[in-house]
Amino acid sequence: MNTPPLLEFRDVRKHYDSGGEVVRAVDGLSLTVDAGELVALYGPSGSGKSTLLRIAAAIEPPDAGGVFVKGRDVTALSDKDASDYRMYVLGWINQDSDLLDGASALDNAATKQLVAVRSLRRARRSVAPLLEELGLGLRLEHRADTLSMGERQCVVIARALSLDPQVVLADEPTGSLDTRRSHDVLGLLRAATHARQMATLLVTHDEHAIAYADKVYTLQDGVLRDCGPEAVPTP
Repeated sequence: MNTPPLLEFRDVRKHYDSGGEVVRAVDGLSLTVDAGELVALYGPSGSGKSTLLRIAAAIEPPDAGGVFVKGRDVTALSDKDASDYRMYVLGWINQDSDLLDGASALDNAATKQLVAVRSLRRARRSVAPLLEELGLGLRLEHRADTLSMGERQCVVIARALSLDPQVVLADEPTGSLDTRRSHDVLGLLRAATHARQMATLLVTHDEHAIAYADKVYTLQDGVLRDCGPEAVPTP
């Protein structure tokens, strides 16, 4: 019996009506991401990349097709099961650093851990090394509202990885980072993907980010195109 891919998109379609014109954000897309693989979707803003991630995160339903994690269609989950999927299976790195401004960087990064272990001390101890790897070792106890945009994004990334997710969806994770921190974040994401055998899908318009991917595709007018191995430079 064949083992299904860890993450699989099967003929996913999502169209919008914009002033009487049909926008084909995702148009019959099929893609697999195996365990231990980091796949990058490269392309300009508005090409459908973020829509695809929201569908994979069970936030937005597709018009047709499905997204499967270990053979289970996550787009067909109940609201409760979708919430559990996002908590325990998925690491979601979005562009909005939705942090609690009055809480420290450490406590913000530990929120998912806290739900799982129900011990603040253990949760904080678990995520501290992640924050240190991301360059926030001296900012652990600083309130979120005193952090830079780049530092806030690093907290979001640490939170996403804190429960050892099986699938990571990263929406422009380096968009607010400087060059040095971008390389640190992408290096950590690549290393974590390989070491933890996660399936990671990264969407970006940063050409430097694709150097960290195992495979690179472009998404144009909702259609996926394989860039080929020659598109992936060495980081």
